[in-house]
Amino acid sequence: MCIHDCLPPNHVASQRCFFCRRALPHRKRFFRMIRILTDSASDLTATDSARPGVYTVPLSVTFADGTGGLDGVELTADEFYAHLKVDKVPPRTSQPSPQSFMTIFEDAKENGDQVIAILISSNLSGTYQCARLAAESCDFEDVFFVDSRTASQGEAILVREALRLRDEEHLPAHAIVAELEQLKQRIRVLAVVDSLKHLHKGGRLPAAVALVGGALGVKPVLSVVDGQIKLADTARGRPGAFVAMFKNIEKMGGVDPRYGYALLYSDEKGVLAPLHHYMHENLHMTGGRVARLGLVIASHAGPGCAGLVFVTKE
Repeated sequence: MCIHDCLPPNHVASQRCFFCRRALPHRKRFFRMIRILTDSASDLTATDSARPGVYTVPLSVTFADGTGGLDGVELTADEFYAHLKVDKVPPRTSQPSPQSFMTIFEDAKENGDQVIAILISSNLSGTYQCARLAAESCDFEDVFFVDSRTASQGEAILVREALRLRDEEHLPAHAIVAELEQLKQRIRVLAVVDSLKHLHKGGRLPAAVALVGGALGVKPVLSVVDGQIKLADTARGRPGAFVAMFKNIEKMGGVDPRYGYALLYSDEKGVLAPLHHYMHENLHMTGGRVARLGLVIASHAGPGCAGLVFVTKE
């Protein structure tokens, strides 16, 4: 079959002939990979990030003193939270550079691959628009853009579902995107935070809303609605805020167990105790992901955040 007219196997950019095992020069793959592109605001785990064909473009964080760096590349979580606890001015987040997207798009174009870009809500960052402009700049048309309308583990849910549909269901890119567009309508994010200071100073909440949340003893419950951070409820003290959160979960239609759930914290895991208890005792669900808020979203939420990300029932 080979007779030293060596052909590489279909599943790799070859190093050796599949038949005679002779070393071969680099050749392009014979198949089209579907690459999954996201940004660091998705807070993907190291395991998910290491899966084949997954690319994460970092946003950047800048502190009041001018220091900072690329999320997860030049700036660690510990360094970030050390600043967050003591700085009076909330850190500033910035979208990735167009070049960081163009590098991935140009490589995909050269190899004949497709890209599904799942990105932080366009209402929270300019990342989505930046990626679209980058694709236009390098004349790359084989890319599908998904505005997640959410962030953090809400965004990560879409990435993991895209990987499942690609690797297990073997769906084509356009069909995967159609499924994601339906799923994103059901993703909900709720969070109890200590203060609205970071959100207000970061320009994510109007002054009137921040004033309500800042009243003596009042703790806010935030939600991400249609890609925007909004005040969902308020209550006296953190216990009352968690009760308000639980009521909002029920109003939203409950948790679809097929997609699991994620518990989010900013600086201390202990703040999740009421959520663990509620999920186990009231919803009889265990095994949810526990994730520390990444640098980008924690910049707006601030210390003391406890959140829940889930998919509503159909």
